Amino acid sequence: MAVKKTLKKPNVSAEELLNFYREMLLIRRFEEKAGQLYGMGLIGGFCHLYIGQEAVVVGLESATKDGDKRITTYRDHGHMLACGMDPKGVMAELTGRQDGYSKGKGGSMHMFSKEKDFYGGHGIVGANVPLGAGLAFSDKYRGNDNVTFTYFGDGAANQGQVYETFNMAALWDLPVIFVIENNQYAMGTSQQRSTSTPDLYTRGEAFGIPGEIVDGMNVLAVKEASEKAVSHCRSGAGPYVLEVKTYRYRGHSMSDPAKYRTRDEVQKMREERDPIEQVRSLLLTGKHATDDDLKAIDKEIKATVNEAAEFAKESPVPHLDELWTDIYADELPQETA
Repeated sequence: MAVKKTLKKPNVSAEELLNFYREMLLIRRFEEKAGQLYGMGLIGGFCHLYIGQEAVVVGLESATKDGDKRITTYRDHGHMLACGMDPKGVMAELTGRQDGYSKGKGGSMHMFSKEKDFYGGHGIVGANVPLGAGLAFSDKYRGNDNVTFTYFGDGAANQGQVYETFNMAALWDLPVIFVIENNQYAMGTSQQRSTSTPDLYTRGEAFGIPGEIVDGMNVLAVKEASEKAVSHCRSGAGPYVLEVKTYRYRGHSMSDPAKYRTRDEVQKMREERDPIEQVRSLLLTGKHATDDDLKAIDKEIKATVNEAAEFAKESPVPHLDELWTDIYADELPQETA
C-alpha cells in the first residue's frame, strides 16, 4: 500500500498522543465486542466492523470544532464513538433496544445523533455523499464557518451521484471534505480490478477540487492532512478531497469470510502497519507512558465496553407502537437567523 505523501514531523503533545491511543483502542474493543454480540445473535441484520481503520476517523476528528458535521456509510460505529456518542447508546442501538440512539429502529447502519452532529450511517452505497453536500450547503447559507465531513469508500467512489455532488460542491464553493476511506476492497473486489485510476483523490481535479492522498494507518498523518483540509474549507475556498489509504482486518460484513485475500496479506498489515501499535510504540519509546500505563488504559476501556454491552442487554425491546412514530415531522422547524 504505497502512499505518496511525506509526513512532516508533527507537533503533537504527549497528552494528545495518549488521547489518540485511547480513542482508537475504544473503537477496536467496541468493535470486537460487537462482533461477539453478533455471533450470539444479539445483533440482527448487517454489521460492518471498523477494525483496522481506527486512525482515519480519530485523526480527522482531531481537527473538528463544535458545529462541524459528519455523515458516513454503513461501516460507521467508529465515527459514532470518535465524535463523542455514548458507547451505551450505540451498543443499545446495534442490539435494537429502546435506549439506542434511534430507539432501536435504526440498527447498525441507520442511527443518528443531532446533538453530536452525526447524520448517519447510510446503507445505500454513495447515497450519503449528496446528503453531505446538503449539510454543507446549509452552513454556507447560514454564513458560518462549519465544515461537513462526508465519508465514503473506494467502491462508492465509482458511483455517478458522487460526481454530480462534486460538480455542485465546486460550483457553490461548499465547505465539505469528501473523505474516501480507501480500504482497498469494495466488498470483495480489489480496487485494482474495479477502478480505472490508481489514485481516487485525483477525480476531483476535473471539477477544480483540490485533494491529496494520506496514509490512513498513521493517525498523525491523518491529523496533519485533516488540519489542511479543514483550513481550506473554513476559509471559504470550497470543497476538498482526502483519499485516506487504510485497511480493514475483518470481512466486508460479519457474513463475509473474506476469501478474496490471503491470510498472509492481512497478517502483514497487522504486524507492520497497525495504527494502534504505531501510537503505542511512540508512547513507549518517547517515555510518555509505561507498559503498565497502557495496560491500565486497555483494562479501563474493556470495562467501558462490557458495561455498554450489559446496558444494551438490559435495555427493553421497543414497543410495537414505535412502528408508527418518527415517520413524519410533527411540524416544520422554524428558520433561525
